[in-house]
Amino acid sequence: MAPNLSKASADMVGDVAVDGLKPSSRFTLKGKDLAVDCHPALLDVPANIRLTPASTLVPTANVADGCFLGFDVPGPDSRHVVPIGKLVNTRFMSIFRFKVWWTTHWVGTAGRDVENETQMMVLDRTADRPYVLLLPIVDGAFRASLQSAGEDDDHVALCLESGSSVVQGSVFRSAVYLHAGDDPFDLVRQAARVVRAHLGTFRLLEEKTPPPIVDKFGWCTWDAFYLKVHPEGVREGVRLLAEGGCPPGLVLIDDGWQSICHDEDDPADGAEGMNRTAAGEQMPCRLIKFEENHKFRDYKGGLGLGGFVREMKAAFPTVEQVYVWHALCGYWGGLRPGAPGLPPAKVVAPKLSPGLKRTMEDLAVDKIVNNGVGLVDPERAGELYEGLHAHLQASGIDGVKVDVIHLLEMLSEEYGGRVELAKAYFRGLTESVRRHFGGNGVIASMEHCNDFMLLGTEAVALGRVGDDFWCTDPSGDPNGTFWLQGCHMVHCAYNSLWMGSFIHPDWDMFQSTHPCAAFHAASRAVSGGPVYVSDSVGSHDFALLRRLALPDGTVLRCEHHALPTRDCLFLDPLHDGQTMLKIWNLNKFSGVLGAFNCQGGGWSPEARRNKCASQCSVPVTARAGPADIEWKQGKIHPVPDVEDATQFAVYFVESKKLELLLPDETVEITLDPFKYELLVVAPVSVIRLARGGAGFAPIGLANMLNSGGAVQAFESNRNGGELTVEVAVKGAGEMVAYSSAKPRLCKVDGEDAEFVYEDGVVTVAVPWTGSSSKLARVEYIY
Repeated sequence: MAPNLSKASADMVGDVAVDGLKPSSRFTLKGKDLAVDCHPALLDVPANIRLTPASTLVPTANVADGCFLGFDVPGPDSRHVVPIGKLVNTRFMSIFRFKVWWTTHWVGTAGRDVENETQMMVLDRTADRPYVLLLPIVDGAFRASLQSAGEDDDHVALCLESGSSVVQGSVFRSAVYLHAGDDPFDLVRQAARVVRAHLGTFRLLEEKTPPPIVDKFGWCTWDAFYLKVHPEGVREGVRLLAEGGCPPGLVLIDDGWQSICHDEDDPADGAEGMNRTAAGEQMPCRLIKFEENHKFRDYKGGLGLGGFVREMKAAFPTVEQVYVWHALCGYWGGLRPGAPGLPPAKVVAPKLSPGLKRTMEDLAVDKIVNNGVGLVDPERAGELYEGLHAHLQASGIDGVKVDVIHLLEMLSEEYGGRVELAKAYFRGLTESVRRHFGGNGVIASMEHCNDFMLLGTEAVALGRVGDDFWCTDPSGDPNGTFWLQGCHMVHCAYNSLWMGSFIHPDWDMFQSTHPCAAFHAASRAVSGGPVYVSDSVGSHDFALLRRLALPDGTVLRCEHHALPTRDCLFLDPLHDGQTMLKIWNLNKFSGVLGAFNCQGGGWSPEARRNKCASQCSVPVTARAGPADIEWKQGKIHPVPDVEDATQFAVYFVESKKLELLLPDETVEITLDPFKYELLVVAPVSVIRLARGGAGFAPIGLANMLNSGGAVQAFESNRNGGELTVEVAVKGAGEMVAYSSAKPRLCKVDGEDAEFVYEDGVVTVAVPWTGSSSKLARVEYIY
């Protein structure tokens, strides 16, 4: 048994005893306070809280940095809300569920500020104490989250629930994992490794390979057609994108291809739900067959989905990946009971937990709760995915977007609780994806909850990290066309700090003709994830798209995934009227900083929904520099020469200017609402010329949003008195480099090339080689 933190004993080592084992030296109890490095983190810890060093449950864990937290209660129950200690005058950042399906960032300074359904919480470091992570996890058949103990109470409360009234417990030892560290990014990643070793129910992103779509430019049919998607329209959309010079490498056929119907509809009438195309009208529908509906089945006299996909891939060679959408339970309303050819299903009435009832009102939740879900028995969940995915694979489909994932917790009363139900469904999904889609051909969506991260990511390696891209506000606020875009950026950036340990972050699609299209495009370009749009057919801003996509349907992708800069973690970039969202990422030979003014609206704890905050939508100013980039996070592919760099060339992609900065220097950036700037930050290397040293830094393609992503190799060679700096470039356009000395000559692929040298910037035109796999060779000769 783990120790009672309220009591001392003769066997204690430091302040806490653990059955003869040496406890964590960083987590102790000083009096009634939970301390880290002997400095309080949580105050007035109740007597029933239990602490267990990580090494007790995970022998391979670093005993000094982590421990598990649990509790005892007098009687068993299926849901417990237990205070774990007071939080007072301590800055924290957290990730909480503002909708059933989606999480976002939240900050505060006290226990009463903690939102319900908090999935992760980091306490800011102080002069005496490191950062502290509180990570609610799974404990047996129970799943944990954090919340406030009350409006006037600064205790942080632990909510632990099974999702079934018959699954009860009273003794828990590992509901929350605590981890301490001096680097907030390492903190989260290291904690995830310990939890992975403890639970053994998932794999970390670092153990998996994302699907090939992360390197493709894509087009999704959703905003183009909604439920009225049809094969002729999809083909026309691809044709027009290709003719505009931006052919997609991924086509994602969203909702609207499946055979569905309402309960009152006759499955034999041939409509297959396609008479239900108003917003939300499809959500009560249930799947009636694995095969596609008549729109795709009757393509060209009966070629079916497979014939359509084969024709499209043959006509447009860049289209190497075709994905389709489906819900975790088959469709929004599950399966129709008794439908021939489908596994047996039973309509189950969803039940919202108290925590879910405090999330934002949502049309999908309302429809599902009102109409129930046709649930396949968990023991036969594998049959659902096998039947669906086998047909899709045979039709040439390369992967699936699995949506409506966090539905199971509402349906678990009769199925052993949420943990066991989730395990069964995720096991079936994982096995099928491994059989039919290369083990990783999945985009997870509507999955923002720790059940999925901890139980559903054995194979899934790519997932959405933000709420949907909303063209306009579904609640009718005309300003939502703007402020909701800032919300989207913040969702994606901060959620990635949590989810990025489990899945590769996908920042979702957007429309290139939206008023904030460039704002979105800039974030997608440096997100490190897939880049795809949902433009209406023929409605494109090709000038913007060409800054994202290469002519062969690929993109210039960063080496890491984008995260907020350290100085933004504990601030509010949505409605404090002064904080600019800054995100960082890494390319092969440079870092990149994205600065975005997202101020203008976000979560309202009082209204329990997202709201406009127009008073905050003002110009904001921030400082940015090389130190904002977490260079050491590039451990797999480190950026060369960073540690020894005494100077950095900082190129402003939008302003098209370059500044030289020392490692600790910064520049000031001022942005109007919903505007952005991207900074390429490249270490300056010293090249040895015959007449002395000079500084050189390859920047990248100035015409691309992720300019630095174009630089794929960089080296210098001396031949007698001549020095040649060679840069391998992916893509085409204006190659920019910093050089403190003017080159004598520039060559592109061995041919002399004209170049411009002005204020230390060398610009040379690079033509398209015909393929992103064939790099252009640019030589600077001194």
